[in-house]
Amino acid sequence: MASEELAKKLQSRRTATQEAEPRSEPRCCEPGPPEADASASASSAELSAVLTRRQDINDGNAASRPTRVFNPYTEFKEFSRKQIKDMEAMFKRYDTGRDGFIDLMELKLMMEKLGAPQTHLGLKNMIKEVDEDFDGKLSYREFLLIFRRAAAGELQEESGLMALARLSEINVSTEGVMGAKDFFEAKVQALSLGSKFEAEIQEEKEERKRQEVDKKQRQAAFKQLQSAFCS
Repeated sequence: MASEELAKKLQSRRTATQEAEPRSEPRCCEPGPPEADASASASSAELSAVLTRRQDINDGNAASRPTRVFNPYTEFKEFSRKQIKDMEAMFKRYDTGRDGFIDLMELKLMMEKLGAPQTHLGLKNMIKEVDEDFDGKLSYREFLLIFRRAAAGELQEESGLMALARLSEINVSTEGVMGAKDFFEAKVQALSLGSKFEAEIQEEKEERKRQEVDKKQRQAAFKQLQSAFCS
């Protein structure tokens, strides 16, 4: 009797244990390696970031990306230092917002001042033609691209950009590198640009020295005149 009760207890405990164990679900396929999962996750995150930024751009909420720093004297070697300084002065003159860009309204004012007013669509097309980062405005580098393309003969004769380049009073009526039409002649002139820039820099330094000397001479003459009155 006691052994029957013991057997029932053992059977009951075994049944309870089996019911408590989790049943394994059949798997149709094995999971991929961890590297594949990480790669898929990274791709998904990258795609999500791209789509999010595109949506922000469409909504006008995208933060502006940092402007790439460049040296106009090394990147735009086809122009002299004086030409680049003139272009920089013109850019700053019409960058009334002082944000480092010429937007649509500032370009509109520029073209009106130059005597070649453009329609709203014409202004948008002008920006679009050199707008490398698609932000709808002209950076300083993109502004210089206008004169590069004008000098290379890449602009339409009746285009707004050609009118800007012609009416700006900055002489860029050359072809290729400093007006050279032959490729090898252009290469020779490109190699000589370094010494040309050095000469221009030296000339600027000498001009500053002359201005300093003149200033000191004027100060000395004023002191002499002042002492003559006081004596």
